[in-house]
Amino acid sequence: MNALAAYGLLAHSLIFGALAVLIPLGELRTRVALAATTLSLLVGIAPGMHALFGTPSLTLVALAVLQLADKTPSPFTHRPALGLLVFALPFYAASLGFGSFDPYALGYQPTLLLTALLPLGLFLWWKRQDSWLAILAVDLAGYASGVFANLWDVLLDPLLVLLALIVVLRQQVIRFIASRRR
Repeated sequence: MNALAAYGLLAHSLIFGALAVLIPLGELRTRVALAATTLSLLVGIAPGMHALFGTPSLTLVALAVLQLADKTPSPFTHRPALGLLVFALPFYAASLGFGSFDPYALGYQPTLLLTALLPLGLFLWWKRQDSWLAILAVDLAGYASGVFANLWDVLLDPLLVLLALIVVLRQQVIRFIASRRR
């Protein structure tokens, strides 16, 4: 098993544990999350998730770790999720062949991409978004480790985009219900 496959299995077990944290179990929540993280490896949930979704990004794993650590509020709120969707939908469309430009190819020799991340890092620092700045630092360190061949694989993945869609839709449903109660 290579390092990327091992990372993928461990990352999916952490993601599954982070999902278990969302179950409202009160005092037992952390124990259930720990058990879910372990059991996902033992009973085949993490390998199944790895086969279905592929290797998760370090961004998603960092969000899962924050969820497991009971970091409240989560940094992945409506606004960052919407920003991710606005970026990811055209990105994935272009990467899948809609148009002549393939942005995914930029991740293999990412000098331009790394240069574009510098203003993002400065913006996050200026806005005091420490959680997102730490996630970006973890992403860049993970890419520098050499485990990932493409910088885009470190920054985002389809499961993260699906999570962003769920966060945005959840907020829209909450607003719709609130407007109907008036």
